[in-house]
Amino acid sequence: MFSEVTMPKAQKGKPAEKVVHPYSRKAAYLAREEIRLKKKDKQKNDKATRLSSIGEKLLWFQGQLDPEKTVYTRKDACDVIERYLQRFDSELEQIELMNGIKGRQGRLHCAREAVIKQTIERERAQYEGAGFEIPDIINGKHLKTFREWNGDLKKLPNIKLRKVSNKGLDKTNEGKEQKDDAEDEIEDEDDVNDEDLDDKLLMTDSN
Repeated sequence: MFSEVTMPKAQKGKPAEKVVHPYSRKAAYLAREEIRLKKKDKQKNDKATRLSSIGEKLLWFQGQLDPEKTVYTRKDACDVIERYLQRFDSELEQIELMNGIKGRQGRLHCAREAVIKQTIERERAQYEGAGFEIPDIINGKHLKTFREWNGDLKKLPNIKLRKVSNKGLDKTNEGKEQKDDAEDEIEDEDDVNDEDLDDKLLMTDSN
């Protein structure tokens, strides 16, 4: 007798993925989705860059604080801003020295030099115009909070900012400035601008 022969079962393979027609609605949807995700990633990276830049700026100002001062006058704040505006002086001097070497062909670090000069020009215009934004060291309460900040970007919303300008800053109105500073202390003003506030709210929402 012959034994029954069992035929092997055919292996069921996965069905081939359908090719998306380039002009179909699905293709249009996938294209829009890819653009949306790229835009979202770019916004996230831009936000992180802005927050990092703000953090570096605040850390610089924190490093300039006098431990003996419990409050700063507007003139004191202007002195700190002037030092901040000169923070690139040594780097510009080094670039100038390197480019001053006799026989050197072409100019080195010209892109970096241009960025630095544009940054200083923009910041100087703000300082001499509507005001340059710094941590509020003129208000004693805000100064105390700023001193205690440990550099954590998640805690940036706790740091109060204010715009300071050198307009009208001279010895004749020094008494008036001190009076204004005292009024600011009493009123506990919060001068955070809209752009930075939006950044901080976005940061808070993401946590």
